[in-house]
Amino acid sequence: MEPLTLQPRNRNESDRVDHCGYGDDGPEYTEHAPQEEKKENFLVEVFKFAILALIIVVPFRIYIAQPFIVSGASMDPTFETGEYLIVDQVSYRLNPPQRGDVVIFRYPNDPQKYFIKRIIGLPGESIRLADGYTIIIDPVTGAEMLLEEPYLRTDRTDDHLVISLSQNEYFVMGDNRSKSSDSRVWGAVPRENIVGRAFVRLLPPRNFSFYPGAHEFQTALPARSE
Repeated sequence: MEPLTLQPRNRNESDRVDHCGYGDDGPEYTEHAPQEEKKENFLVEVFKFAILALIIVVPFRIYIAQPFIVSGASMDPTFETGEYLIVDQVSYRLNPPQRGDVVIFRYPNDPQKYFIKRIIGLPGESIRLADGYTIIIDPVTGAEMLLEEPYLRTDRTDDHLVISLSQNEYFVMGDNRSKSSDSRVWGAVPRENIVGRAFVRLLPPRNFSFYPGAHEFQTALPARSE
């Protein structure tokens, strides 16, 4: 009888495994798993995307535009609670705020809160409220000019007051005068508190508009008739 001999098994490419497992003769070595590489590459790409998004989005939010949601009735019916606005923060870096602009600003008594109102009085002017009318007093001539306000569709108030603005202050009021806490109550808004003007009303879709609520006054306001 011939002695029993063991022939070495010829290994070829079919014996290699790409994933952790066993060949015919027991455990085999593994190569770099493609699935693990894909997972690592995916995580790297996600990280790169997140960094790129931060580089683009954060400066955009800080210096160019940011979203706000209207809450409250102070600007009814021009703006309603729940409306989604994009606020332009660039324009006022180039030109000063104008009378009639709808602006978002930090509440002077609590800068963590944001308010939306309409600019009524400009730096240096005096504003007089009487018998439901708004009167602008020219800082140079002292002439009184009646402010026409077609955006007021609700009741006017019977406030009686006069306020003078410094060269860095704006007088703001809500369009819903009887329901608005504004410069009549807590004073003027410093220029540095103004974030920007309402640029786009995105939601609801039926109210989509650019520069929503903005009103351009005549250069020369009509004189008040006694």
